Amino acid sequence: MANGPRYRVALRRRREGKTNFYRRKELLKSRSIRLVIRKSTKNIRVQMVESLADGDKTLTSASSMNLSQFGWNINGGNIPAAYLTGYLAGKKALKSGIDFAILDLGVQNPQNKTRLFACLKGVIDAGIEIPAGEDIFPDEEIIKGSHIAKYSEALKKEDNKLYKQRYAGYLKAKQAPEKIASFFDKTVKAIDKEF
Repeated sequence: MANGPRYRVALRRRREGKTNFYRRKELLKSRSIRLVIRKSTKNIRVQMVESLADGDKTLTSASSMNLSQFGWNINGGNIPAAYLTGYLAGKKALKSGIDFAILDLGVQNPQNKTRLFACLKGVIDAGIEIPAGEDIFPDEEIIKGSHIAKYSEALKKEDNKLYKQRYAGYLKAKQAPEKIASFFDKTVKAIDKEF
């Protein structure tokens, strides 16, 4: 570590790679409500956050773990679950009077057509206005899980043992991965019915 009279140690969250303070300052200067999306391997969390002088205030939030209330009791870490989580967060935000936000991905590395942008599309489809280009979103078929259905059908024909291993969570929940698109539509309707 460097030392000397003019050396300044970077802030702890910057050293740990948890906060980009320049980007955060630019987001805060807009004085808009931020749509904060954070992901892990198994879940995704969406929050509407207002920045105040004494800290951030979470106005609404949704997690892929909340989808079980609407019938989605399978994997929460895939693209369809990310879209549904965003859709749920958008409906909650509309109910609480939020109609505009800006995207805050933090220090995550954004790549087009991934879970992060599927989640963003869900929020936009729910009715929240967020500035975003159309080319960053995954295709509609992928959002509905067609890639999961195609792969599971092929795997079931080739290696049934591996199929049962890879889709154990789906089979335990008595949901065939080949029919994920209809399951997706039922969950969207359940969310619409609630809000």
